Amino acid sequence: MDFLFLSIMKKIFSLLFSVLGILIFSQEIESFTTIFNDKISIRALEIYDHKVWYSGTNAKFGFVDLKNPQNQKQIQLSEKKLQFRTLGQDKTSFYAINIESPAYFFKINKKDLKYQIVFTDTVKTAFYDALHFVDDHRAYTFSDPDKDSHLKLAVYKKGQWGLLKNDLKLNEGEAAFAASNTNIASAKNYLWIATGGKASRILRLNLKNEKLEVFSTPFIQGESSQGMYSIDFHDDNFGIAVGGDYTKQADNINNIATTNDGGKTWTVQASGQNAGYTTCVRIKPNSKGEEMITVGDQHISYSSDYGKTWKKLSDEKGFFVCEWINKNTVVFAGKDKISVMKLKF
Repeated sequence: MDFLFLSIMKKIFSLLFSVLGILIFSQEIESFTTIFNDKISIRALEIYDHKVWYSGTNAKFGFVDLKNPQNQKQIQLSEKKLQFRTLGQDKTSFYAINIESPAYFFKINKKDLKYQIVFTDTVKTAFYDALHFVDDHRAYTFSDPDKDSHLKLAVYKKGQWGLLKNDLKLNEGEAAFAASNTNIASAKNYLWIATGGKASRILRLNLKNEKLEVFSTPFIQGESSQGMYSIDFHDDNFGIAVGGDYTKQADNINNIATTNDGGKTWTVQASGQNAGYTTCVRIKPNSKGEEMITVGDQHISYSSDYGKTWKKLSDEKGFFVCEWINKNTVVFAGKDKISVMKLKF
């Protein structure tokens, strides 16, 4: 009798776990449509006024209307062949910084798209990896360090850009990846920066007093191509980091990790059980951190359990960055294209 009861219960639990697995990975692609093509590499996106805005190579900046993709506009911010991998916005303007020196900080009016250079960094080592607005009045951007290895963090306050004074020194060979404008993230009280290379660590800035802390991670690191490429935080506690090695894109060991204490400690997730090198992660709005989507040069993947397990949605190649439009729609951009994916849950 006991054996029969145990056998029945085993079958019931097996069925329940099977159903749970189906529910966890019930995402399907309803449609995947390319809305923009051009000779351009795009690694930074913003959503505003029902449009996706982008910055990219050859000093290109523009938008595509999400409701009517035929409504699109592109301008060139410079006659120089500047490469943009950053983009941010406040209520009235967009902001973009080119990689490589000299680094020009552009401000673009949202109404008429008139632009101006509001700050210039002429240091030879200037290389700004990401730009992030914490609110309409304050933004931060992070550059590869100068020769003295000190952290180079610029802050936008009261309409002015300036360098944030600090004593933090990066390790030799530690920098960051300008892969998707998402190696900086913020929540209510903190801003986080993910480094990579010979060391891949989390730098945490207290937004109230601007004091910095540094935390080690178990992420893959040690070579210039390895480390965290993208982070996102649901709140002051839960966050996700993704990355890997862009020279070995199939490698999937120690390239995803999560934190539940604001970045102090990290737990590796799905090591050896994910799609590999990943350049961007975005937590689904209103999912409390439970659901998220990632993109790499070789895949698009989804998690419904706080990053513990992953399902590959697509083998589409050439995307570097993504952003949620609403609860079931995501926009992707990368090499020569912008596409919109609608998900069915």
